[in-house]
Amino acid sequence: MYSHGSESLIKQARGIQEPELQKFYSRLIKLLQGKELGHETIDSLQRLHLILSATKYTRTLPADLQNRLVSLLSSPVEQLQVLSSAVLRETLSPAGQEANYNQDISSQLNCHAASLLLAQAGSQDNLSSLCALLLRSLENRPSDGPNHSATRTLPIVNTILTHSPQCLTEDQVTLMSKKLVDWLRYASTTQGSGASSGGFFTGSRSRQPLPIAELDGTVSGDFFTVLCVGQGFTEDQWMNVYSFSVLRHWLLTFHSVSGGSIPDIANRLQLSLSFSHSFSNDDRSEIDGSVVSMVSATSSSSRLLPPKERLREKAFQYCQRLIEQCDRKAQKRTDTDLQKACLVEAVCILDCVCVEDASMVYRAFPCIKALFGRLSSDLSFARVLLPVAQFYLNHGEMAAVDCVAMWRLVFGRFPNELFNDPFLAHELLRFLRLNLESLQLHVPQYTRHFPNLLKFLAWDSPAVVDDFVDLLPSLVTSGTALELLHTLLDLPCLSATLLLQLRSMCLPISESGGRSLATMDAFRNPSFRGLFLFLLRGEAGSGDTIDRLSTLLELLSEAADWPRVVQCAQTVPILLHIFFNTIITVADKALLGQVILVLLERSSLLLNIPKYIVEIHRVFSRQLIRLCKVHPTLVMDQSHELLDFAGATSNVYSKEEIYTHVVWALGEYLSVSYDSRCSVRLITSCFEALEAVLFEITSSAPPPGTGCPAPRVITTLMNALAKLASRSHDLIPRVSLFLSKMRNVSRSGSVSWCVDEEDLVSIVTLGEELWSLLKMPGVAQSVLNPPPHVTTPQWHRDTNVAMPLQLRTLTRLTQAHASHALLTPASPSAHTST
Repeated sequence: MYSHGSESLIKQARGIQEPELQKFYSRLIKLLQGKELGHETIDSLQRLHLILSATKYTRTLPADLQNRLVSLLSSPVEQLQVLSSAVLRETLSPAGQEANYNQDISSQLNCHAASLLLAQAGSQDNLSSLCALLLRSLENRPSDGPNHSATRTLPIVNTILTHSPQCLTEDQVTLMSKKLVDWLRYASTTQGSGASSGGFFTGSRSRQPLPIAELDGTVSGDFFTVLCVGQGFTEDQWMNVYSFSVLRHWLLTFHSVSGGSIPDIANRLQLSLSFSHSFSNDDRSEIDGSVVSMVSATSSSSRLLPPKERLREKAFQYCQRLIEQCDRKAQKRTDTDLQKACLVEAVCILDCVCVEDASMVYRAFPCIKALFGRLSSDLSFARVLLPVAQFYLNHGEMAAVDCVAMWRLVFGRFPNELFNDPFLAHELLRFLRLNLESLQLHVPQYTRHFPNLLKFLAWDSPAVVDDFVDLLPSLVTSGTALELLHTLLDLPCLSATLLLQLRSMCLPISESGGRSLATMDAFRNPSFRGLFLFLLRGEAGSGDTIDRLSTLLELLSEAADWPRVVQCAQTVPILLHIFFNTIITVADKALLGQVILVLLERSSLLLNIPKYIVEIHRVFSRQLIRLCKVHPTLVMDQSHELLDFAGATSNVYSKEEIYTHVVWALGEYLSVSYDSRCSVRLITSCFEALEAVLFEITSSAPPPGTGCPAPRVITTLMNALAKLASRSHDLIPRVSLFLSKMRNVSRSGSVSWCVDEEDLVSIVTLGEELWSLLKMPGVAQSVLNPPPHVTTPQWHRDTNVAMPLQLRTLTRLTQAHASHALLTPASPSAHTST
């Protein structure tokens, strides 16, 4: 919302009349004609911008004012550049002069003028004409006039192509490819004169041009690249830098893989291999005036290639030279960071080139393999090695290269030692998401290393939870499901353990006068070391969980309120839902039965975070019912464990949510209609277990420190007993007697197991209904155990019954009656009464 003062200014701007506006235009033109543009001019430009932007209509400025605003785009005062660009963005270009107008702006190109050009290109045709104009400006040679905007033009062309690559014609693509070849491969090898404007370095002028240097200070003996240094830079050297920055995007946009015959591919492979062995210095630039590097010049056979393939070849050479330059020791730390950035880009471009032309894989892999061997032992290059991993993934199989060492590094050391690096976490998880299908097919180490990958999630859950929402389904297999489920439930413990691991490396073993954490002492205790090492394991397969998990949870109880641990615990329910959505689709019934056992076991083995325990029990409850609905026979398969769980009275108070759903599942699915193996003996055993629990919680006060049992638990137990009794009529007298006793006890006064009067009335009412229903066993059987066609009726669709005919008849009668009421005039008596 705007403030009162701002709303007043906007109203004034919207209410300005045309005569007053023309006077304002004239006054502003006079101000812009002055030699010095001071605060009054800036204030007037700000007012003009407010006037233009406050209305939804786009205005056309006087031609003189428009031209002067365009000239301000090249003003040395940036505030004037910003204001003029903002004003022009709110206006229409002069009618019929769009081409000249755009040309005037492009002649004074900077970032503000570029944004203006892009903002006013309202259609595909406008973008195409703008691209043509910009490309013509790139064709200017020094002899044709100044070309000071070339370094700004290329990024703008790249931006346009990002949004609309189809605005270039084939001829323009060919021209651009040739220009990129020239800028990349044939830039000057001598330093620019003096302190080049906008250069990286400044220095005194020298009469003789000095050769460019490498980052280690030695004189460069090869062609110019972005990693060459000097006291100043020439225009073509700047274009070399800009060309490298847009090269990958250009290749991805315009160099698609073209299907060719096998002889064509073989010929191209032979030609490509010849490039690495036939070097001479007789190759010349396609554009006159370029300086050709005298060392490592490619063979003249490259001139026989089409422009796109020639650009691909030069890009390949450029990237190989960059990788060689990165092997030099830089004299400045900033140059070391620059080397890493260039390595990433160079490897990505090589990967792009090899995807486009498979024949280059054999030329590129020796270089990439040597780079991996050089950097793999230094974890400071971890982010650099991810593009190398991408190269191995895309081309390793074709080149028959052993990739085991690569994946051991990416899935092993990186997460294990650099889990607290947010940049690596983002880039590695992005790498996994982009290559998920290939990793599942070709990299078996991926699913085995899920304990390592989950360390990123345990350390910084909010930042990476979106990534794991996408990745988790790919980690769920029949071989990893149970261990993965345990690991997800132990994520808060893993988060605490990672914190302890870092603290133990930073803090001394003993601090005089300091307070030592009991959890830290346990972490350093050799007798508990194995428990923590299990959490910190890097690969799956050492066991689903550990026998002393309760001990580990006690040791980590102090970490239950650590912020990082609490954050991690909040993401676990989300991931569990994704896990169960996946496990239902990939697991067989036997595995799902084991999952149910894990739910029952782990419901009491969770880190003591109260909200976390409640959420996990809620997830367990929903998924237990879901699994039973998909495979009702699971209740029979796991009946022994489910009965043990439902027969423990303590679970009523500590695990109300999951206990209620276990009882419901037993009452619903322990039936011959779902599984023929269900016997009267098993139904009786289940009835007796539930009856004992219900009797105990309704005949005595709750244990000390706990509240009354939830009414939902009591009503679920009552329903389950009634259902079981309806399937074995010998049990009906027992449940009827119990229900009648409960009614009599409640009428005698307040009870200790229910303090809310309304809840007690509801429980008693349900008991009376069930008692009345069980008096008629046949009816009770139909009501309490209805067949599927009753619980999910489709009568309105079944053509074999009369219901559809009845519905159609009623619909027609209703429509006929409504039509008759509309057509029949009102009676005279009705008019009289009104």
